[in-house]
Amino acid sequence: MTDESWAGWYRDRDGSVAVTLSTDGRRLRLRIRGTEFTGESFDALRPTPGTPLGGGPPEAGAPTTADGVLTDCVLEWDLQLPVVVDGTERRTTLSCLLSLRRADPDLHLALHLDGAVYESQRAERDFAAALAAIQRLLPSGVRLRTCIACAFSDYFPAPVRGFSGGLACFRGAKDAYRDAAGEEDLRDIWDRRTGFVQELWHCDEFEERPDAGAGTGHRGAFPLEMA
Repeated sequence: MTDESWAGWYRDRDGSVAVTLSTDGRRLRLRIRGTEFTGESFDALRPTPGTPLGGGPPEAGAPTTADGVLTDCVLEWDLQLPVVVDGTERRTTLSCLLSLRRADPDLHLALHLDGAVYESQRAERDFAAALAAIQRLLPSGVRLRTCIACAFSDYFPAPVRGFSGGLACFRGAKDAYRDAAGEEDLRDIWDRRTGFVQELWHCDEFEERPDAGAGTGHRGAFPLEMA
């Protein structure tokens, strides 16, 4: 797999600056005003060890951190997102707006397809919820082709999941995952996961997640039906 890079903007009380976000599917990277940040979740970006905080021009303020984590800012970027339309893969544009607040980050996503825009709520709690909201709005025959919608991905059974990046991939144990019927089965095969991935990531081993029944692991179908 090769890295993906997304051009965007960073904004805080000192103004706006163009940035590039990069990911290898698991770890995110972002340079802001001379400081490089890395992390496995968008709400857990920390200065890379050995990188000074605020290494940019003297007139530009240093990015704000709390407990070492990037905060009090807005990130905005577009990326090319694959979807399947009536069996044919296509590329769409996904616009992302992320407000990183210390205790309450929120997210808004908008997918552009054939002149229409399909939007999540304005303050989604994480990437999984935002992408599920978009999938519910898409026309019949259109499916997201990213890790969150894959037949071999799941979250560890826990009351709360992370903001992003905690999605386990079981592409190296496909048959075992297909047979996992619930929480205990998933716990039994958890150590056989290939690794963790970003919900927005995708690979050549993608298979569409079943709508119900066997093969939906612990988290169920994608998207879950609304109550």
